[in-house]
Amino acid sequence: MNRNNGLYLVIGALVVVVVGLGAYIFHEESKPEGIEMSIGRNGVSIEQN
Repeated sequence: MNRNNGLYLVIGALVVVVVGLGAYIFHEESKPEGIEMSIGRNGVSIEQN
């Protein structure tokens, strides 16, 4: 029984990693193209994507 619990733990960890990586890739791919401007403590920042 203990061996099965370890197997379920490994499979669950892999599922979490795959879902997290998929969400990260989706977020990065859905960023708009062009120029990004932000105003912060260090002043105005302009980045080209």
